[in-house]
Amino acid sequence: MSFANLKRNKDLINKLVNAAETTNAGGEQKSYGDDRLWKPTVDKAGNGYAEIRFLPAPEGEDLPWVRYWDHGFKGPTGRWYIERSLTSIGQQDPVGELNSQLWNSGHDEDKETARRQKRRLHYVSNILVISDPSAPQNEGKVFLYQYGKKIFDKIMDVMQPQFQDEEPVNPFDFWDGATFKLKIRNVEGYRNYDKSEFTSPSSLSDDDSVLEGYYNKLHKLQEFMDPANYKSYAELKQKLNAVLGVVPTMTVREEVSLGDETPPPSMKEIPPVTAEEMEDADDDDDTMRVMSYFAKIANSS
Repeated sequence: MSFANLKRNKDLINKLVNAAETTNAGGEQKSYGDDRLWKPTVDKAGNGYAEIRFLPAPEGEDLPWVRYWDHGFKGPTGRWYIERSLTSIGQQDPVGELNSQLWNSGHDEDKETARRQKRRLHYVSNILVISDPSAPQNEGKVFLYQYGKKIFDKIMDVMQPQFQDEEPVNPFDFWDGATFKLKIRNVEGYRNYDKSEFTSPSSLSDDDSVLEGYYNKLHKLQEFMDPANYKSYAELKQKLNAVLGVVPTMTVREEVSLGDETPPPSMKEIPPVTAEEMEDADDDDDTMRVMSYFAKIANSS
């Protein structure tokens, strides 16, 4: 969608809400060390504040967000498994298969292991940084922002308000969107976003040339869903075995995957992973910060 068409097509809330409900029903990897990604800064007490504006979908893409899952856990070998889950792109994932077996074993300790290894949900959107007191050099720039379910729920709350006296707001809209006040608190050792909120709707700028400039700087989101940016089933299984200290036996699936003759089976061919569906957890930026730290260790091994 061009910038001109974006301005004419301002009634996008229903489309976005429907898309969110649909997705929530059941190049190189750039998750870490990517200078396009903005991350809020917190003080020594774990508190932080920033103001950002969520931006519309880039040209050629339908939605202003993408979502994916990953796994991040430490195995008995002391090594870390930090990888995107193939379930993000509709394929079966070796950790998901393992967690399903553990969950259904009938042993409480196996369920606990499955919980520790569960997949984590991430969303990615383009944002404009309005205020970043800890890093003012970021203000006025367009970044990618990776966030979790708690913040996404706040987005859905303003697009689909619960009360009759509240008007729906499309927070991704240039003209009728709203600034998001990101308020981070440290609650019992975890980052908490409960105080975060949207302001009243307002135009991001009265000058369309300024808005078009922001629009032209939007980063593509679909690369996060490109199968080329995911490791194969066989590669992930090999990494998982190394982290768990398991001596593998080559399966037919892995032989095919290593040979690149056919793609790994899709989720349509294999039932969903029960443990993953039951145990999906809310993600937060603290989890991502820890995973970012250990990613270099995991990927260098």
